[in-house]
Amino acid sequence: PLQIEYVHKTMTNTAARLLDAFVDSFFEFIDQPLLPSQSNFAPVEELGEAILVTTIQGRIPDDFPEGVYIRNGPNPLFGGLKSTNSIFGRCSHTWVEGEGMLHALYFKRSSHGSWTILYNNKHVETDTYKLEKQQSKPLFLPVIQGDSPAILSSYLLNWLRFGKVNKYISNTNVFEHSGKFYSVAENHIPQEIDIFTLKTLKNWDVNGAWDRPFTSHPKKAPGTGELVTLGVSPTKPFAVVGIISADGKKLVHKVDLKLKRCSLCHELGVTQRYNVIMDFPLTIDLNRLLRGGPLIKYNKEEYARIAVMPRYGDANSIKWFEVEPNCTFHIINSFEDGHEVVVRGCRSLDSLVPAPDPSLMEFEWLSRCYEWRLNMQTGEVNERDLCGANVYYMDFPMINENFIGIRNRYAYTQVVDLIASSTQDVPKYGGLAKLYFEESCAEFSMREKEQPEEAIRVECHMFEKNTFCSGASFVTRDGGLEEDDGWIIAFVHNEDTNISEVHIIDTNKFSGDTVAKITMPRRVPYGFHGAFMQISFQAH
Repeated sequence: PLQIEYVHKTMTNTAARLLDAFVDSFFEFIDQPLLPSQSNFAPVEELGEAILVTTIQGRIPDDFPEGVYIRNGPNPLFGGLKSTNSIFGRCSHTWVEGEGMLHALYFKRSSHGSWTILYNNKHVETDTYKLEKQQSKPLFLPVIQGDSPAILSSYLLNWLRFGKVNKYISNTNVFEHSGKFYSVAENHIPQEIDIFTLKTLKNWDVNGAWDRPFTSHPKKAPGTGELVTLGVSPTKPFAVVGIISADGKKLVHKVDLKLKRCSLCHELGVTQRYNVIMDFPLTIDLNRLLRGGPLIKYNKEEYARIAVMPRYGDANSIKWFEVEPNCTFHIINSFEDGHEVVVRGCRSLDSLVPAPDPSLMEFEWLSRCYEWRLNMQTGEVNERDLCGANVYYMDFPMINENFIGIRNRYAYTQVVDLIASSTQDVPKYGGLAKLYFEESCAEFSMREKEQPEEAIRVECHMFEKNTFCSGASFVTRDGGLEEDDGWIIAFVHNEDTNISEVHIIDTNKFSGDTVAKITMPRRVPYGFHGAFMQISFQAH
């Protein structure tokens, strides 16, 4: 048996070396060039340790909570995103790829009330990050965008060499559950993070019970504190819902939704009794790839529908609602209103991933705030653009998290700068918006029930020219009584001065002056989702 084991090991090692040699000979990694307007998408180095932040314009409010403002985002290894040229054609990383890096700003109050602010950044050390870091070179071939034969061969070679088709990027969001903190991207399970040092502790598979991808936006169920998640995969089962106990130790429910396609559902919703799942025509299709088509494609001719299922339901208990074809990555909130389930989200008519269709009307790939009212008794759907004729393109919505799954009056979004975004396929956000769901824009008056189609009131907070934000998050005021008692905090970058800041904006004086502008000691690249976590520094 030892001889057989030795022979097997030798053959495996030889095969691995041959595959590596094949890739090294026939695939050339090339840096993707950045336009001057994309300079703040370029990666930065790790700091190594937290540094003191000393330059603040304005002041941190006295009733601002202690905690950490943390944001995730792509920070590609080896200088930037890559493409490969090979005998099979060209393949490229898309702009949403790149290893996750956490950027954290710590707000610590001394006994006499003054603030100490520290900044740190660190890569999320996924299994594949460690593999490439060890070899000091890119190993995984890009598999999302490019010529079909090149994608197919890259897919296969990654699988044969590493047992996985793509890198685990963990670059999209940070969330908390039962006092533990996690970094996540939906192509893999989350990584547990030490919130004080940003060190990656381990993969989180819920004690071995969760063995598939995990949504970037799991939701805490109102009332119970259970965590509802969704795992989307390009092979069957295409979508699985899981419910994790409030203490994070047990997977208490796991069910295959029995979808007929792999819909790239980025976020799910919860209400007090239901889970809400989007099945929209942005799909990952391996058969389409084999036929020479793209791996990921948005097809506006295909059906779009929303699933409403009881919290512990299964595929048979889903009530499906057909809606107009669209692409919605982010849900603002969902809740029950009488016989209706109300879903609000940021909806577009094309997909940013892997890239928008160039033949479409300008800006159809950008999202607007939208509402679906799903009648659980009659099956009827009422859908509408919440901003009416007012042209606001916005995304990355956030609310007071105490209102997840229940009726809320306010939400906040990042507002697209159309001019800055028109030169590239990646949006830039030149401001923030506060949405007043129960006020109309006409007179800022309470909206009458008889006039549900009236556009809602939107209040904007715009940054100076060539200044853009990412990772905005709502911070609840200590002792606040109202839903909108608090601040929006955001990473902001001025492209003219190349200076990054963190801005704090009072949500009750939203279009007014910024409360505090904190100058970052280093450039912070644009990223994805941020969160403010209230933590105690007592033991640290």
